Amino acid sequence: MVVTDTPESPRNPGPSWGYRFLRLADRALPEALFRPLRAAGTWVAVAAMPRQRGCSRAYLRIVLGREPGLPDVFAHFFAACEALMLRLRVANGRPHRCVLDPGAGDFGSWLKSDRPALLGTFHIGNSDLTGFMLAGQEGKRVHLVRLRVANSHDTEALASRFGDLLKFVWVNEPGELLFALKEAGASGQTLALQCDRADHSARSEPFEFLGANRAFPFTIYHLAMIFGRPVLLSFGAPLGPDRSIVHASPVFEPVPGEPRAAALARARVHFQAFLRRVEAHLRAHPYQWLNFRPL
Repeated sequence: MVVTDTPESPRNPGPSWGYRFLRLADRALPEALFRPLRAAGTWVAVAAMPRQRGCSRAYLRIVLGREPGLPDVFAHFFAACEALMLRLRVANGRPHRCVLDPGAGDFGSWLKSDRPALLGTFHIGNSDLTGFMLAGQEGKRVHLVRLRVANSHDTEALASRFGDLLKFVWVNEPGELLFALKEAGASGQTLALQCDRADHSARSEPFEFLGANRAFPFTIYHLAMIFGRPVLLSFGAPLGPDRSIVHASPVFEPVPGEPRAAALARARVHFQAFLRRVEAHLRAHPYQWLNFRPL
């Protein structure tokens, strides 16, 4: 299901020409000049985006266990800038390799199979490159499910590198999401869904995260039961300038004939266990949480 932009389509923050400027500047300027320029632009963003700045402070206050200073907020914003810059560089053709964490055995086994799966992703570090790893490195066909954003130029540019292996399922409204997911799921392809923003899901449930119960998308497990597909959760983190490491959950398998209540209970345990790993990673690397919205 592909939908067109509407006047009400949300936008990523920043000017409409920002992505093109970054790609051109990266080609034209040496890194010794371009990195300070990105840092200066990040300071402008910190000053000009009060809502995101407040959300950053609120998150950092929890994850750091202290009152964050302005340098902490800058570091959080700059991490998001550098993650975006990496996506644009990969889109420009820069080589980048994703490797699996030693504990991601089930994910590795799935990569060697022909079975379609449901992949849950998070806005952490280099997670956006995982889908492109699947298409570019492993030759997997993946449908990435996203709410329509009018200026999604970074993800669209990346997708263009992999032709038919990587498709986007764009959805205008959260209320359309379940229908679009069912339609895409029926295609027999692997689906990748974002699992850390409640507005990216038709169904959410509370889970313990960073010291409180917070709403997370849960639609992926309902789809697993509808289509009989495994669920694998993952996030990516930087591992040097040209590599990322993918941390992944054990597989969640729907069991034919299992009562729905029992299956959902297992699903909640599976998701909560991975959230604990996410939280541990963020406490060690707090600036890699690339959500600038209320927890």
